[in-house]
Amino acid sequence: MTTLRPRTPYTEAELATLYPPHLQLQQVQILLRHGERTPISARFKNTGLPAYWPYCTAAKNLTNAVLTQEGGGFETLAWRRKLETLDPKNGGAPALARGPEGEAENICMPGELTDKGRETTLALGRRLRGLYVERLGFLPERFEGGGTVGLRSTVIPRALESVLQVFSGLYPKGLRDGASVPEVVMRGIADETLFPNEAGCKRFGQLAAGFAARAAGRWNESEEMGVVEKGIGKWMPEGVRVEGRPRLSGVMDTINATLAHGQGTKLPKEFYEDGVMRNVDRICTDEWFGGYQESKEYRRLGIGGLVGDVTQRMVEHVSGRTVVEEGKGRRFRMGLAGCHDTTIAATLASLGAFDVAKDTWPKYTSSIAFELFQKRPATNSTASSVMKDSSPTRPSLLSPRTPLASLPASAREHLNDYYVRLRYNDHPVTLPYCRQSPDRHLEGDPSFCTLAAFKAAADEVTPADWKRECGERLGEPAVPEVVERVLGMD
Repeated sequence: MTTLRPRTPYTEAELATLYPPHLQLQQVQILLRHGERTPISARFKNTGLPAYWPYCTAAKNLTNAVLTQEGGGFETLAWRRKLETLDPKNGGAPALARGPEGEAENICMPGELTDKGRETTLALGRRLRGLYVERLGFLPERFEGGGTVGLRSTVIPRALESVLQVFSGLYPKGLRDGASVPEVVMRGIADETLFPNEAGCKRFGQLAAGFAARAAGRWNESEEMGVVEKGIGKWMPEGVRVEGRPRLSGVMDTINATLAHGQGTKLPKEFYEDGVMRNVDRICTDEWFGGYQESKEYRRLGIGGLVGDVTQRMVEHVSGRTVVEEGKGRRFRMGLAGCHDTTIAATLASLGAFDVAKDTWPKYTSSIAFELFQKRPATNSTASSVMKDSSPTRPSLLSPRTPLASLPASAREHLNDYYVRLRYNDHPVTLPYCRQSPDRHLEGDPSFCTLAAFKAAADEVTPADWKRECGERLGEPAVPEVVERVLGMD
């Protein structure tokens, strides 16, 4: 329910099956949840749980760029952080925040990546190096910039720090060219689609609120909630409810964070009883992710922008086109995106690979790898030039986000020379739309979607204009009258 236990490295036999010789790996895009962190807010002080946790050694090793003179010139300034709070026992006077044993050093901020979180994301980077550098030879031994690795993150510090930790495991300091500085692409919150953005998308906020209310009505008086109430109700005087204080998802947040860390920051044992943890996970998973299984609009506005971005990069890669920014093309062999639990589950659920009735909340450092392969040798040597054709007679090829159905037959055929395979926490994922028909996947292995089939599944959830659609249908019912199933599951 909390810390991911990675599977053992692939055997040689598994590797040969996962990466068959007649397919050539072309590109990898990885969405990764941040590592272990402190709770988003201090809860359950009535149980004796400390509000401040001493698990952030990075607080003694912070640096910032500072201007050394007007007109240019920067240097790195190292500094140490101390947290201050207001002491209620002393009339609200300022006082240093302290941990469970009186610690004033290494105190974490709410929701901050902890030492444990840094260790697990560093380990993820090392596992990626072991697979993609040392065993497959897909990435070079050393990082020398260029089109090797592209980094992306939300503006939330734990996501940024996690993706940097993964990168440092993939390419340790001694294996990075000193002149090559990795770039991290970020967006303002109003444009962010790397997680389900209730604040930036007004209509999605309404959808999320509607499904949360549906979950409250479904679960508050249920047998499952009764198990939770019996276990921890004495610590929640206002009652245990989906929309309670704290919300049930907040209860889960604190349970998961405390499970991942030391004995000085543990809840009473009742919180960790199997029935309590299992039912809290079940209810919260339904509240947060059920909408992706039941509403096309929920999929499109919640995570469709990200699915569209991932698909666009694949199509750009196989068509020879690149994202052009300020006259410079931006391409990479591997993309690493620091994101969140809601990103992981929403992406899988929208493609039919996450079942809220069976699957559990994504653990810290969970990841999805989107791997793009090409047949070897390519079966259509002229299709690439067709895809790059930008003549006025082929306007549908000007945008990689053009729906598959609008592409000419030659372009669709070209996409059938490529395959997409997802691995969730190192386990291959089979998408229902690709499994549904033999012509949509590699013969004998439905986990390898043709790029054409994957794009068709992605098109179903990709909004034509996310910003515009976020401002439409405001005030209309959130939960559809009839379940709108994921493509391939009807």
